Amino acid sequence: MTAPSAVLETGYGELVDAFETFVRRELVPLAADLGETTDLPPADLRDYARRRSASLGFYAGDYPEELGGAGMPFSAVVQLHHAAGRSGCPLAPYALAGSDGPSPLLVHGTDEQIKRYLVPLVRGEAARCLALTEPQAGSDAFHLTSTATRDGDGWVLNGRKTFVSNADHADFAIVIAGTDAGPTAFVLDMDTPGLRIGQRYEGMSGEPLFELVLDRAQVGGDAVIGGENGVGTAMERGIDSLSRGRLVVAAQCNGIAEYALRLGVDYARERRAFGERIGAYQHVQEHLVSSRAEVEAAKLLTLACARLVDQGTEDPQNAALAKLTSSQTAMRVVDRSLQVHGATGWVRGHPLEFLYRYVRMTTLIEGTSEIQKVIIARAMGLG
Repeated sequence: MTAPSAVLETGYGELVDAFETFVRRELVPLAADLGETTDLPPADLRDYARRRSASLGFYAGDYPEELGGAGMPFSAVVQLHHAAGRSGCPLAPYALAGSDGPSPLLVHGTDEQIKRYLVPLVRGEAARCLALTEPQAGSDAFHLTSTATRDGDGWVLNGRKTFVSNADHADFAIVIAGTDAGPTAFVLDMDTPGLRIGQRYEGMSGEPLFELVLDRAQVGGDAVIGGENGVGTAMERGIDSLSRGRLVVAAQCNGIAEYALRLGVDYARERRAFGERIGAYQHVQEHLVSSRAEVEAAKLLTLACARLVDQGTEDPQNAALAKLTSSQTAMRVVDRSLQVHGATGWVRGHPLEFLYRYVRMTTLIEGTSEIQKVIIARAMGLG
């Protein structure tokens, strides 16, 4: 596409260019060697992308330099996630902090917790998972059945968590469990007695999810994120984490949508039918022009919300608006681009075939589209 890029208007053009150069020179050749045998890159390549990116200052770039980050504004990080999605490289998303990287929850940790858990995450030296969702408590996180009860100076955790990403290669888990004071965040090393990985689930796009079983897992009082002051504060402190996570997903969706649109435009310019390039037909133009308009609008909305975060406004409704708009836009754009390709895009191994499966999860993770609408409706004074 020849459209002007919103990146150039943010002041982060050089940063994004540097990240894209890293992806093009180092990650694309590695991804090319994978062929079409798997949807999920091997763990060793994902780890390499994370650590190499951290050494270059891209991974977890919005964390302070004293923790191993680069002190970037959040809007710069959003632009990097957009660039990763736009690249079409399956390793690029793993070069930026995601569900296995640092969590804003740990910013509220004790000095010892920050040193032991947060710093290695920021530097790409460790990976974690988040155990929040339960079989009977997904979006309704205030009604957890997993419990944490006091046992002397420590705690005993019981319950089951489901749909946990990264559990198979995480060094530790952040577990949200109910206490008498309310939902509380604990950090548990994966080898903690009483904590084990249960059932494995295979997602549509090839990424596995796991069940975590807590069977009288005993931890000390220092396992509560933030120490004693952190008891009962998981949901309150998790709002910022959720809002930022939703804006990151929105940026990823915008990048994916832009990549899918590029594939559609390129194909429409080359493919011929009935003596004409198919891009000359109005039905094909409708798919691509509508996609272009929606992508540009979603990009601007996401960037505006990220800038508000940098200005100190982390209103949950902003993140909900961006995530709702961008995820649904990405689904529509990928669908339209596949329609432009016809059977070519439907065949296993084509980028759009994978994206068609992958993008479906973006309306579920970090809160379903329905939850985003509830947040927005309440901000409007409805319900």
